[in-house]
Amino acid sequence: MEAKRFLQVVGESVSTDFIRNRNILSFEEYMSLFLQDPRRQARNSAQYVRDVMEHFGTEEVRHPSGKMRRFKLFDLTEHERDGRVAGQEEVQNAIYRLLGNFVRAGSVNKLILLHGPNGSAKSTIVNALKRAMEMYSREPQGALYRINWIFPTEKLVRGSIGFGGERAPDGGDVATYAHLEPESIEQRIVCSLRDHPLFLLPQAERRKLLEQACGKRREDGEGSDGFVLSDYILDGELCPKCRRIYASLLATYGGDYLKVMRHAQVQRFYVSRRYQTATVSVEPQISVDAAVQQVNADPRQLTLPAPLQNMILFDAVGPLVNANRGLMEYSDLLKRPLEAFKYLLGASETGEVPLELFVLQLDEVLIASSNEKHLGAFKELPDFASFKGRIELVRVPYLRRYRVEQQIYDAQITRLKKPIPERYKGEIREIVDGLRPLEKMYLYEEGKAPDRLGTSQVKELRRHLGAIYAESDSYPNYEGRAGASAREIKTALFNAAQNPNFKCLNPLAVFEELESLCRDKSVYEFLQQEVVDGYHAHEDFVRTVRGEYLERVDAEVRDSMGLISERQYEELFQRYIQHVSHWVKGERLRNRVTGELEKADETLMSEMEGIVMPKSEDSGEFRRGLIASVGAHRLDNPDGQIEYPRIFPDVFRRLRDHFYEERKRILKRNRENVLRFLSPDERATLSAKERTQVEDTLKTMASRYGYCEHCAKDAILFVMRERYS
Repeated sequence: MEAKRFLQVVGESVSTDFIRNRNILSFEEYMSLFLQDPRRQARNSAQYVRDVMEHFGTEEVRHPSGKMRRFKLFDLTEHERDGRVAGQEEVQNAIYRLLGNFVRAGSVNKLILLHGPNGSAKSTIVNALKRAMEMYSREPQGALYRINWIFPTEKLVRGSIGFGGERAPDGGDVATYAHLEPESIEQRIVCSLRDHPLFLLPQAERRKLLEQACGKRREDGEGSDGFVLSDYILDGELCPKCRRIYASLLATYGGDYLKVMRHAQVQRFYVSRRYQTATVSVEPQISVDAAVQQVNADPRQLTLPAPLQNMILFDAVGPLVNANRGLMEYSDLLKRPLEAFKYLLGASETGEVPLELFVLQLDEVLIASSNEKHLGAFKELPDFASFKGRIELVRVPYLRRYRVEQQIYDAQITRLKKPIPERYKGEIREIVDGLRPLEKMYLYEEGKAPDRLGTSQVKELRRHLGAIYAESDSYPNYEGRAGASAREIKTALFNAAQNPNFKCLNPLAVFEELESLCRDKSVYEFLQQEVVDGYHAHEDFVRTVRGEYLERVDAEVRDSMGLISERQYEELFQRYIQHVSHWVKGERLRNRVTGELEKADETLMSEMEGIVMPKSEDSGEFRRGLIASVGAHRLDNPDGQIEYPRIFPDVFRRLRDHFYEERKRILKRNRENVLRFLSPDERATLSAKERTQVEDTLKTMASRYGYCEHCAKDAILFVMRERYS
């Protein structure tokens, strides 16, 4: 394609998008747009950000305390390599709830302060919000509009520039200057605060229009069907600069409002992090976040219309101004000197910031972050009492569920705390006191109870899972406050990926890096925690995870060899559960060979229970527990097929382990064959049957578990060395 033709195609596309997105409107056109969907146009910043969260949808995810809502905007990664927020559903819902409070109150009257340990995803959560705001602002339902002032040239309007003339050169009336060509515009003045176009309506008429179009506010602040007209939209005013321009035009035209509106241009704007439009992040600094500058300091250098040159126009500048109509983030707010953010006492409650010459009227969601050390110090200051009523604290702890961050690290358990048995009574107290770190990890992630517990103990533990998860929430040293941050673990992963002994990012290389990290006790504060019954014993836990990895990789290799099919396990267990069901009901079952009605086969059941039942369990209690679990599954899935491996994963794991233990010699020989196959010098020593068997094993390892040849070789060598040497 020729360059000229390519540019023409691009130009046509840009022009089409510009027109379709209605980027430039006259005030009359904007009012038509407003009347089509008044509530969408009458949103304040809290309503807008809440709509952003709702726009991308939600889903229900499993959580130790039950099902929890997750907002999908935190899964968006458009054009960003690492933009997803892992877990933190509690934080997401807390932010959404606070936005709802702002909406019902009719104003953003508090500052949201995310607090937690370093690297707990506080900034990532806010970045996800801002990224979603950018994307939403490009959608038709997310359109935002601002005010500009247009003054035409003398060629278009006779007399003084922008004033006095009433007819175009062709003799026709000029209804609006909003769509003039650039060569016909003498001056275009932009509102730095991005004032809402509705502010061009006199306040009394605006209120009447809004209440008629959107519903009148009741005493509780809400409209008849829940929509809330915010104070900002109802009572907001033009910024000082726009107010002076409006007043000057109104005086020049002798009070003719429609002639003043000819100069009003309504422009669509888009949220942008890069260009700091309606979303700004402020790092710790000493200065106040807004200031004033004079627009027409030297009239000889400007081409403002003559009447405006006789006035002194001031513009507001700074992060607070740039963030108006959107979201303002204060990163590490409490690292700033207290005097530098005392203005937030009033700003967070009233939305106003007094400057030297006038008061800024703002509409923006204020969100800040802080680590626990600085928050603790801030609470000790006498000024904290003043801030307390104007701050909403949202805790952002480290994640406590390993699957949520499984691709980042497996040693996350160092963040868990030993349960406090004194908080529980009865049987659960002893169960909780005996929970080991690895057992607590699986309990949080999968609701899986330790194999050593009996059926009644398992039920009791699962019943208290929500209480255990929230056990330390009210404590300063809450669970999830201490531990290795994601940043530190990512560094370990990057180092592991460069380990010359492995072709890929290998778990064994990760273990080496974690062991190295655990030796730097003087560098990492979390390594200095007191060891309590196995909790915070970081070196021991890396060894525990290595053992867990050995179990998993051994099971994956064994499964890939296909010595016994999954279907055979299911058939065997299905036959057992059939006998157990009749035993529990006290019924006889028909012998498939003789056709006679017989008692449940005690020998068959006992043999199976010798393999799959915990040693501490009573066989009768175990059987009744199995049937109760099947019944509960049937109630939850009345139309679905019963999948025993999913209902009883622990039972099937023990069943597999038993059969593989009996075939250990065969397994060892098969593993040796795989290693010989992967060695070019020894491959020829295998028979055709052995080569076929090895190829099938490697294909299964690749398709079912994602192993490449290098990883398969490393895994089998590891298992052979640790378990079969």
